[in-house]
Amino acid sequence: MTPDELGDHLARLVWESFSDFLSFEDVETPLPEVEALADADSAAGHQMAEEALIFFMWAHTRGAQLAFLGRAPDALIRRGLDALHRAVFEDMVAHGTPEIQIPMFEQRVSARYAEYHQAAAESDSRLGDAVSRHLAGDPHHHEALAGAITERAIAVANPLRDFLSDVDLVDQALV
Repeated sequence: MTPDELGDHLARLVWESFSDFLSFEDVETPLPEVEALADADSAAGHQMAEEALIFFMWAHTRGAQLAFLGRAPDALIRRGLDALHRAVFEDMVAHGTPEIQIPMFEQRVSARYAEYHQAAAESDSRLGDAVSRHLAGDPHHHEALAGAITERAIAVANPLRDFLSDVDLVDQALV
């Protein structure tokens, strides 16, 4: 798989996870207490949707990083992840997000990634707390949400890592 193919594949998976989240279809790891916030027409609902998208982008990024760690050159992994983000941002613009808002969204993505990477390095529960805080406010009031988010991160990253462990990442110039 080339980095561009990886990016396109991951972008599709991100959108599938995000769509399932918004439609509350993922019954294996339901997220309690977010349905009330999910009114997409409200400011809180829009903010929650953006935070969920960031979380799913991070989870798929992390899964890919874990899958290719030590197996592919960092430059190829980075190109694949850049292709993922480029595809998601292009899709956002194609579906109505003003292009001028993308750089601010990218900054938020970068800040969340740094926070989520640090939290995940400490513990799975810290990750759940960090994501919960951005999705629905204070994680202490949403302990069930934090736990479900932890399960969701694992449910995304582990199977993705397992799938990608059988994939070789190759430079498109060599294909």
